[in-house]
Amino acid sequence: MARSGGGWTVLQRRRIPLFLAVLSVSAGVLFILRSSSDSCTSPSPERFTPLFSSSRSLSTPSDLPNPLDFMRSKLVLLVSHELSLSGGPLLLMELAFLLRNVGAKVVWVTNQKPTETSEVIYNLEHRMLEHGVQVFPAKSSEASDTALKADLVVLNTAVAGKWLDADLKDDVPHVLPKLLWWIHEMRGHYFKLEYVKHLPLVAGAMIDSYTTAEYWKNRTHDRLGIKMPQTYVVHLGNSKELMEVAEDSVARRVLREHVRETLGVRSEDLLFAIINSVSRGKGQDLFLRSFFESLQLIREEKLQAPPMYAVVVGSDMSAHTKFETQLREFVSEKKLEGHVIFVNKTLSVIPYLAAIDVLVQNSQARGECFGRITIEAMAFQLPVLGTSAGGTREIVLDGKTGILHPVGKEGVSPLATNIVKLATSAGQRATMGRAGYERVRERFMEHHMAERIAKVLKEILQRSTAQSHPK
Repeated sequence: MARSGGGWTVLQRRRIPLFLAVLSVSAGVLFILRSSSDSCTSPSPERFTPLFSSSRSLSTPSDLPNPLDFMRSKLVLLVSHELSLSGGPLLLMELAFLLRNVGAKVVWVTNQKPTETSEVIYNLEHRMLEHGVQVFPAKSSEASDTALKADLVVLNTAVAGKWLDADLKDDVPHVLPKLLWWIHEMRGHYFKLEYVKHLPLVAGAMIDSYTTAEYWKNRTHDRLGIKMPQTYVVHLGNSKELMEVAEDSVARRVLREHVRETLGVRSEDLLFAIINSVSRGKGQDLFLRSFFESLQLIREEKLQAPPMYAVVVGSDMSAHTKFETQLREFVSEKKLEGHVIFVNKTLSVIPYLAAIDVLVQNSQARGECFGRITIEAMAFQLPVLGTSAGGTREIVLDGKTGILHPVGKEGVSPLATNIVKLATSAGQRATMGRAGYERVRERFMEHHMAERIAKVLKEILQRSTAQSHPK
């Protein structure tokens, strides 16, 4: 079988000094566990309210006022469909902390919580409490009272729409005019009227990419016969914690050395990594096929390349899912045991971003709604080999910060070719990595995301006030 990396848990046991305090639980350093299914095409950005400036300073404007300062003393209710280590809840937590930093009063409600005790939920709730975020049960008078009193209600993901009728009941019409719906899903089964029937009546929708916004616009109209509200596209940004490590050459070197030692690879070896939850929608199977084909191409054409490894970060050793079993069977069948490393799910991707050489973003069908791991990798000056779908097309500049390939089986050989291109050219890897880093500094920093979100929240508050006090 392929080797399994002990990962960050092993590194923690070795008590590695410095830098590790920054590896906190935040959306910037955690897995995005969403998956996607069907196909979609990139739309024209002009159809939605753009919140993307192309002329940004490369320096962080630390001397400028916080764009969210106007939220000081505002009461905000955040409603999440679940509390987990997946992308949606973690992004909402990040918004909670941004709002708390400017003095907003923030209340959190989780609509679906398991009956059994969950260590993950306990730790995440404790982290919110430490930041001054109040946490109320979904089915409580405190939650419904807060919804009525709040200046702003943010509903996170389509599934969270079930909370409105189930818990607010007759008070739903009073809340809709001040409700912002933050949508991340790309899968078709989320388009159920029971989830999103109130969508046309809310103050606005916020979506992570133009591709996803266009998909929701068309799908809600064609399948459900409803119209999207005012829709804002807000690209995400990297956390300050991640950028601090990415821009610290000593920190990166120490992490790189220790992770590679744990994985059993040398400093000169070349690591192509896919960092995502292991599922068919994330394309680990097609990536391994491409990697196998790339090794064949290098051998047949007698090309010069360092020893190469495929690293699959996001495995679940205990679950033994059918898909993961198939991945390991493929590795065994093709005799790739010496070239493929499986790493278990991890709380932090930072150590692996410091350790690898190329990120493979191989999400299939419609691709990622955004794909935050892509901008995180670019912050570490890593070139990205990504599918030409979803938010990846809005992040990666094909041929400049990475190389795109088609989704599906048609993309296996092109991805193999692209792997060979980067494996045989250290110069191209470095050039693309630097270009990706500059693109992050220009567009995908935390303060960029705060500015974009601030514009949305300001408009939502103005619209809500106008409806509450008509002339």
